[in-house]
Amino acid sequence: MPADMDRRMRQLQLKTRFPVEHLLAGEYRSVFKGRGMDFDEIRSYTPGDDIRSIDWNVTARTGVPHTRCYIEERELAVWFLVDTSASCRTGHGKRTKWDAMHEIIALLTLSATRNNDRTGLILFSDRIEQVIPPRKGRLHAMRLLSDILKAEPQGRQTDIQPAIDALAHLARKRSLTFLISDFLFDTNRDQLGVVSFRQDLIAVAVNDPQEVDPPACGLTAVQDSETGATMLCDLNQSHQGHYSRAFAEQRTALKRELEAIGTSLIELQTDDNCAEALTLFFRTRRQRTADETGG
Repeated sequence: MPADMDRRMRQLQLKTRFPVEHLLAGEYRSVFKGRGMDFDEIRSYTPGDDIRSIDWNVTARTGVPHTRCYIEERELAVWFLVDTSASCRTGHGKRTKWDAMHEIIALLTLSATRNNDRTGLILFSDRIEQVIPPRKGRLHAMRLLSDILKAEPQGRQTDIQPAIDALAHLARKRSLTFLISDFLFDTNRDQLGVVSFRQDLIAVAVNDPQEVDPPACGLTAVQDSETGATMLCDLNQSHQGHYSRAFAEQRTALKRELEAIGTSLIELQTDDNCAEALTLFFRTRRQRTADETGG
């Protein structure tokens, strides 16, 4: 088993190295910046400076525009709240939902590490499975990714509340928080709003293509991976459409709840290119932020 773990870790590092160094590096830094600003100096205004930083008192005394300069406190704490319930460990084809989630976490963790940010982890099902406090450095990042790979969750169902409570206790300062799940559970703005109010929350939904659009396969037995309950379903073309619409409605409701609390949603399927999807999200978020702040 350890040899298999080592092989999978090497494969993951090789797969994520190029995206982290080239695709995600600049995008991550430009979007997720440090929260604190320390005063540095007052100097003469030069074209291109933010006019909002002009010191009007000094400008009035000298008759020459002056601007206040600050040094950004770069360090940022990044938390990963990861759903380890049974439904997140299923999938069809070459890659399960858990494989895709692990790759997403690796891309984000290594990007944060390159940016000298601290990364922490909360694994949850219907209970807290594991907590790793945020720290910096590549060795810590490798330990975090290895622990995810070795995780053997005790719970099979999903209850996000223990993870929310744990984050509220551990993240004293405003942090960047990624909530990674298949979101096949009911949630609402009141529950996630507690996190969004205190943290910069981003939801990442990972689903199997057959969950989004199941194949027309006629009469078949379907098992709930979390409860073990089995149901006989007739997935002919007509009923298949009903299922697809029901999934779309559930996802629309989730987006509405997230938008109400100012939280973004990244949607991925297990056969998507995770690095490209994250890069596109970062660019879109950066552009939206620039539009809202006037650049």
